[in-house]
Amino acid sequence: MIKRLSIVAFLLSLLVGTFAFAQVTLPTVNLGFKTTQNPGEVVNAIKLVLVMTVLTLAPAILIMMTGFTRILIVLSFLRQAMGVQQLPPNQLLVGLSLFITFFVMNPAITEINQKALQPYMANTITQDQAFENAVTPLRRFMFSQTRDQDLALFLKLSKVEQPKTRADVPTLVLIPAFIISELKTAFMIGFIIFLPFLIIDILAASVLMSMGMMMVPPAVIALPFKIMLFVMVDGWTLLIGSMVRSFG
Repeated sequence: MIKRLSIVAFLLSLLVGTFAFAQVTLPTVNLGFKTTQNPGEVVNAIKLVLVMTVLTLAPAILIMMTGFTRILIVLSFLRQAMGVQQLPPNQLLVGLSLFITFFVMNPAITEINQKALQPYMANTITQDQAFENAVTPLRRFMFSQTRDQDLALFLKLSKVEQPKTRADVPTLVLIPAFIISELKTAFMIGFIIFLPFLIIDILAASVLMSMGMMMVPPAVIALPFKIMLFVMVDGWTLLIGSMVRSFG
């Protein structure tokens, strides 16, 4: 332990010495309040606060406005159906769901980058135009995955004027309708996933009952057969491929 601490102290001293020798200048950040007579500075400060708020809510935006919800729930259903409670681990399921979400959302992300982010960074469009261009592909994606009855439900609950076109539907109404539709779709896929594994559980329980082995849990006998079935049918390819195509 002392040896490790000595090595860490040596590396830190070497790093400090390197910065001192190279005379690296680091930027300074000053945070504080001051009086100003320029309204533009106040507006910029408010914009900065809003940007920081959006960055804080970025994980929620990823979960609620993309296919991440459906993918993660389906993978969780698969783990429950197979009876392996800790495999794959949660970190792996979340990571896999995240990268599949990026793959599914790649056309929308590309459009946002080309029509919103890059023009805004080049100062060719305003902030409002950039926001509108960024929301448009997300709205198009959510509309394609949202059921009409779910959208009608939230339009009725919001008590807004009945929109004539999809462009008139408020985004705050579209998002919860999209989430409910995603939950319904994920549970429907989960039901289909459960069926073959449930049959294996029933067969294992029937065999154990007929042999008089009452004390042996059917899940212990069924688990190897579930894993063998999933591997033989190339389950990961079928499941991931079906999920990705379901967003088409």
